[in-house]
Amino acid sequence: MVTKQHAFVKMLTKKIQATVLNDIWPETMFFTLIAVMLGLVVSFRTSSAYDKFSEGRKLWTSINLVSRNLAHVIWVHILNERKVKKWPNDEHAINTPADGRSALMLKTVIEKKSMINLVQAFSVAVKHALRGEAGIFYEDLYPLVCFLPKYISEPPMIDHKADVLPLWQANVLDIPVEDGGLANLGSASGQTISRTMSSPGDEKEKDIAAERVAGGDLVKELANVKHHRNRRDQEHILPVVACDRPLKPARNPPKTTLYDYIPIFLIFKPFIWLVRYLYRKIRSDKYGGLRPGHDHARDTLGRKRKAAVVESSVPLEITLFLSSYLAWLMQNDYINATFASTFSSAIISLQDAMANLDRIRGTPIPFAYQAHLRISMWLYLFFLPFEIYSSFGYLTIPATAFGSFLLLGFMEIGQEIEDPFGYDSNDLNLDEFCAVIQRELAEITAHAPPDPRSFLFESRNHPFAPADVRSAKEMIENVEHEYHGPETGLLSIRRTLLGSYRATALHRV
Repeated sequence: MVTKQHAFVKMLTKKIQATVLNDIWPETMFFTLIAVMLGLVVSFRTSSAYDKFSEGRKLWTSINLVSRNLAHVIWVHILNERKVKKWPNDEHAINTPADGRSALMLKTVIEKKSMINLVQAFSVAVKHALRGEAGIFYEDLYPLVCFLPKYISEPPMIDHKADVLPLWQANVLDIPVEDGGLANLGSASGQTISRTMSSPGDEKEKDIAAERVAGGDLVKELANVKHHRNRRDQEHILPVVACDRPLKPARNPPKTTLYDYIPIFLIFKPFIWLVRYLYRKIRSDKYGGLRPGHDHARDTLGRKRKAAVVESSVPLEITLFLSSYLAWLMQNDYINATFASTFSSAIISLQDAMANLDRIRGTPIPFAYQAHLRISMWLYLFFLPFEIYSSFGYLTIPATAFGSFLLLGFMEIGQEIEDPFGYDSNDLNLDEFCAVIQRELAEITAHAPPDPRSFLFESRNHPFAPADVRSAKEMIENVEHEYHGPETGLLSIRRTLLGSYRATALHRV
């Protein structure tokens, strides 16, 4: 029995050796299966990244929609005509007989338009926050929020630096200011100037601003700033607002270096960093710790020092001001309870969208997963030419290059769109999203809510067509028509509308 089994195994082995299975099983086992597994893993990696890309686009659509709805409520459903309540110690209250209705309406429109500007500022602040750009000192953001309170009390009670609200604190390098140096802050950047007396600031800054206005320098710098702006930028339509520090541009993409064009040079980057570090250290020792003309603006490695300030969430601060505005409207009965609920729901939706966008940005693919995938991919591509050389011959090089292009291409695509809020070519165009919101909010505020009776009963309105092609004005003036009859009026109107339905149903596409 054992002899028969041994003979069967020996015969089966010879049969297998006579086939091609003995020749192709290494390729099938180690390369085909591994290629399938790597393909599935890369596909999962790319699909996970695209899910983030797609969800980010949906959330920005939500911000656009909620911003429009919130602007509708503020502009249309908060009336311009109000019954003013005089509160004790209220210096901003309006005395209607003295100021007149026009002054009251003007202040109300300014109030509503300013809050809609805050709604626009929310999307801009979200854009900068997602790109890791802290603070409000940007050309497209600062003009929208510069009127907000700067201190916890006006004027500051103790130390104006200690009373600065988080919104006005930015993670930027403090500019060294010498005696009278505040007057030169604008010329240091070429884009901003010292703040005017109407802007938040302490007394020293206001005195300096007053001197500059008297000398005419402020007006000249305002003209230069407006002249040098690019007309294609969305921020060119924003007002040129004075500021006590340089404003950064709306877009701050990283500088393109040689490593972006030839990534293989990254292997030399640690050596270059070491050489620069030793060079700076030698120069520092030579000049006693500091080079001539240098200060403590850079650390030992030559990197710019950043101011040690408290970080703040600018979008959150903006929603807090919107919420306080809603509370003030409800306290004074300036808004209906239904629209107050819509107002509150819109603020919650904005906060929810910001939280989800921050979740997408702050949840990358785990490093262990990425490292293991890349190591496996490069090992597979390294051994691939040795395995296919016997079959492809001199075509091994282009075949390996083509396979590397496919696998590495999909992997890099997933890496690039994993964080879709940056400045890469395939990232979401956040600047365009903010520009769309800006245009739509401007369109809303350009609409003056008229009395519907002023345009509904005109001669150009034909409400009952096609059954009755007369205009609304003709139907109202023709009192002899059956529409005006006490018994036939409603019935005849319904009969006309039914005729319009039948005429419409006959013209199906």
